[in-house]
Amino acid sequence: MRTSLSNVHYSIREAAGVLGVAPSNVARAIRLGQVRAVRRRGHLVIPASGLIRLLGDPMSGGTP
Repeated sequence: MRTSLSNVHYSIREAAGVLGVAPSNVARAIRLGQVRAVRRRGHLVIPASGLIRLLGDPMSGGTP
């Protein structure tokens, strides 16, 4: 079964692991509007598309 990236979300802790930073840094980036997050079942989650975009941004230290 194929999963669309639009349906994949990461918790703050999971996103921090992917990015290699502390969860508090991800939470701060969400508050500052640098990372997009949505509420799912009462919890903030980061869409996979947002992480991909962030990882591909040379200004954030990711790969082009």
